[in-house]
Order: sequence, then C-alpha cells, then structure tokens
Amino acid sequence: MKVENIDHLNISGPENLIEEVREFYEEILGLKVGSRPNFSRAGYWLYASDKAIIHLTVSEVNRSGSNTYFDHFAFRVTGLPSAKKRLDSKGIEYKQSIVSEMDQVQLFLSDPAGNGVELNFVGEPAA
Repeated sequence: MKVENIDHLNISGPENLIEEVREFYEEILGLKVGSRPNFSRAGYWLYASDKAIIHLTVSEVNRSGSNTYFDHFAFRVTGLPSAKKRLDSKGIEYKQSIVSEMDQVQLFLSDPAGNGVELNFVGEPAA
C-alpha cells in the first residue's frame, strides 16, 4: 500500500450546523458546492478548483464522541490487496464501501486516538 496524498476532510453534524459550516466555507474561503455521489446521508462536497477538499455530512449522531464534529480524514492510496492484508495482520477492524460511480473502494477504520480514517482506492477491484 502507498499513500499518495490527503484526499479530503469530513465534518459531520446536525443539518442546521452543516448549513452554517457550508456558508462559512463558501463565504469566507470561497469554496464552491459541487458534484457529490448519491450517498444515503445528505450533505455537500466543497471544492477548491476541481478538487472536493471538504465533505459535509448531515448526521444527528456525533460519532466522534467529543464536542467536535470532525468525523474523519481521507487518504488517496494504492494497493488495496496489500492494505487489507496489513490491516488484517494487525487485527485492525475496517469496513469496506464501494462508490461505483467514482470507481472507488473505501476502507473505513479508526486510529488509536479514535480519529476516523478513510482509505480511498480508485480504479482497483474490490476483491
């Protein structure tokens, strides 16, 4: 497995908060709402140029368990089979999701501090 770059940050919270956060990043940083796959939860992807760098997700549950609404950060990576093998060998639990419209496999896990981590593999079969 090889990490290429940080892909995006995700902020998850109640709908009214997500609307305020969206407005903040649009008005203050000039980010633009753009294309987003049809996920089960509502939200926005905020773009800088042609890259979605902040994902906003509506959720009534604060999954981080703290007073912050940071949900996870994501890495663009390659080598899905070796990543799964490494995680399995270390006993690290993960969930897999497939975003077919983006030809992407995602693995979701947590680091030892409880931070959410998403690994994005583009163009690799889910195997």
